[in-house]
Amino acid sequence: MAKTKKLFASLTRRGPHRVLRGDLAFAGLPGVVFTPESGMNLPGIAFGHDWLASTDRYLGTLEHLASWGIVAAAPNTETSIAPSVMNLAFDLGSTLDIISGVRLGPGQISVHPTKLGVVGHGFGGSAAVFAAAGIPGKLKTTVSLFPTVSKPPAQEPARALQMPGLILADPGDPMSLRSNAVELARAWRPATLRTVDKATAGGLVEGRRLARVFKLPGADRGTQKTVRALTTGYLLFQLTGDKTYRDFADPEAVLPRTHVVDPFADDPVALENKVVALLKP
Repeated sequence: MAKTKKLFASLTRRGPHRVLRGDLAFAGLPGVVFTPESGMNLPGIAFGHDWLASTDRYLGTLEHLASWGIVAAAPNTETSIAPSVMNLAFDLGSTLDIISGVRLGPGQISVHPTKLGVVGHGFGGSAAVFAAAGIPGKLKTTVSLFPTVSKPPAQEPARALQMPGLILADPGDPMSLRSNAVELARAWRPATLRTVDKATAGGLVEGRRLARVFKLPGADRGTQKTVRALTTGYLLFQLTGDKTYRDFADPEAVLPRTHVVDPFADDPVALENKVVALLKP
């Protein structure tokens, strides 16, 4: 546990790599890409944003991943008040095709086609599940950060996923009407569900956002630091096989500021009340 705490503390800080920023528009898709300064056959992820957010609200998170050697790209699409989860999922898949299909930066950076993953926050967390289900066999893992309910429901494609996954939730998510973290974990059996202590579901978004008008939570630096560390450690193991970070992908491991949740252990009455509330007009 002491070793894991030390690794966690290190992962909350910027990694050892200098970072370059690029534009996905060169390949015809609005969005951004962050890479280490150099490196061949690197791991890479596509990142999906939350509702009423954009890639500009995740630059710190994307840069953090790149500083630890992970190419991180995010399509800046479906940013309207009525986005399509299916369209964002398709764009996440296109993003992976772009970063794994061409040399990046000055030609000294490449992503290995077997070291790919998809990550998403909120609305993007559900889109990530759809994206993973749409390209079976191509990804090593998927991470869904504080996922929210979508139409169609992400639980349907989650049932088909065979890859390992990580679902992070805030302590109040299981009974939140917006969250589908527990439902996803029940459908996606290889996935691990963890709650993050003192986190807010919307806190990963950086800066101010239009969603504040709808009384959704704003940026929270504590949430950002913890989630970045947990996600980075998990991806470093799952995408590269680096055993240094094995505990971050171990459902039995005790990780700082988190608790593993059994999605089948919730109070059935409380869950029934949630379902009733969702069905009300």
